[in-house]
Amino acid sequence: METVLQRSMRARARRPGKRSRLPTTPGMVGVVAALAAAAIASAADAPRRPNIVIILGDDLGFADMGAFGGEIKTPNLDSLAMEGVRFANFYTHASCSPTRSMLLSGVDTHRNGLGNMDEWTAPNQRGVDGYEGYLNDQVATLPQLLKDAGYHTYMVGKWHLGKAPAQIPAARGFERDFSLLDGAGSYWT
Repeated sequence: METVLQRSMRARARRPGKRSRLPTTPGMVGVVAALAAAAIASAADAPRRPNIVIILGDDLGFADMGAFGGEIKTPNLDSLAMEGVRFANFYTHASCSPTRSMLLSGVDTHRNGLGNMDEWTAPNQRGVDGYEGYLNDQVATLPQLLKDAGYHTYMVGKWHLGKAPAQIPAARGFERDFSLLDGAGSYWT
């Protein structure tokens, strides 16, 4: 394959009476080749990291998707599931925000602050560790870990894990987000 430098030198050589301003010495070509070889070698040695896409569907059962045996036609989700890695041993909580907190932190809801959904926290649970009602700062989140590893992290959808500035998606590892902070929020209002 011809390089840009070789193509440029060949084009200039064809012009009668014009002297090429590009150096043609073997030393210059050697330097360019050495720099290119080093760049190509380092790119080839770098491991290719996979793209990671996590889709959490509230109120969606395990067998609702076609890829997992469901009767609903979900061709786009099925193709993502079939081409990627499918995990089938995830424990869910009885409500949405505690489940989301476990997915993001990898730990039990009582360790990450959502022992119960904030709106359902009983009076005897208020002020008790593990029932803060938001994703606490005692745990790292998956997006924080991925961002630290050089990944770009984005989020779309319902957050419902805290509304204070230190609790929103941007504070928990997402570079950009288009999210609803409330549980029953509306994109239209």
